Amino acid sequence: MEIIYYILSSIWIIAGILPFISNQHWIFRVWEFGRIQLFILHSLTLIFGLILVDEKDKFFWLVSLLNFTLSVYHAVVLFPYTTLYKKNPSNDVPKHSDSVSIISVNVYQFNESFQELIDLVKEVKPDVILTMESNQAWDDGMKVLEKDYPNFKKIPLENTYGMHFYTSLKVRDLKVNYFVADDLPSIEAELLTKDGNSFRLFGVHPPPPSPTEEDNSKERDGELLSIAKRVTEDDGPVVVVGDFNNVAWAKSSILFRKTSELIDPRIGRGFVSTFHAKYRLLRFPIDLFFHSTDVFIEEFKTLRNINSDHLPLYCKFYINKVESVQDEEVEVLEEEEHEEVEEMIEDGIEEESDRPVVAKE
Repeated sequence: MEIIYYILSSIWIIAGILPFISNQHWIFRVWEFGRIQLFILHSLTLIFGLILVDEKDKFFWLVSLLNFTLSVYHAVVLFPYTTLYKKNPSNDVPKHSDSVSIISVNVYQFNESFQELIDLVKEVKPDVILTMESNQAWDDGMKVLEKDYPNFKKIPLENTYGMHFYTSLKVRDLKVNYFVADDLPSIEAELLTKDGNSFRLFGVHPPPPSPTEEDNSKERDGELLSIAKRVTEDDGPVVVVGDFNNVAWAKSSILFRKTSELIDPRIGRGFVSTFHAKYRLLRFPIDLFFHSTDVFIEEFKTLRNINSDHLPLYCKFYINKVESVQDEEVEVLEEEEHEEVEEMIEDGIEEESDRPVVAKE
């Protein structure tokens, strides 16, 4: 039992310590994703050792202390994303606009269950649909949506970074941005609610740091922080949604939140985990949503699986431009963080990728 305890403890302790190292290589950043699972594993291993290990010498107590400390640390980091934490303001704030609903989903490029998504859209009837990893096959498969969603922008790519945007709302402006690379598009749209209130929406999908994609998080972090800076150029209501390939508690996500001065609706509402759709115990939230203080959330949840590796994310919200009850939720950059953000953006732009170059629109 002692050998099993020490082997398991070694693995979890190393995994728990690596994210503390300020390096953007995937070996250090990928463990941020599994913080929920690491909290459980540290806790269970600690209990296992206390019950089943007979010889409790100084080394045992040192290892147990590390397990306990990391377990507590994970709990502190994750606590704001549970329903036990103080919730964002509730829905009793008066509406100054009709509600807007959004489905955001990474469809998984090699998934051919087009009808699953179409059936879900018909059932939920969102005002906005954002798809990621949608290539030409998905472009063809989703054509039926154009009847009910006449305003759209389609970027079918075969590099798993294609993106499609459909809306039944009126559009003032709709364009594609390429902040750090010619093959990493993001959507920017100025839309009107049904009663004429304007808001800006950003749809994002940067690449993850992983052994099968990017060696590091430079492009992802540079893309997200570029969008965060772009958000601050507008004073009106803003929402940012998409597959961030990042968890909300990661350092770069927190820098995104501070730079953009937007609110994370997961705080106080639960994890709302979206990936991996097929493995509940290995699931964590990487499809994120952020909003300005004049946007109020009515519903925030995942929808049923459409045979992708991501669950669709659904959000329903309204606008109130007078109430300031959410101002206290906004965090801003510390003085020393401004330079760090600029460096991360530059690193993202300068980072070379193995993906084929795609011409800009």
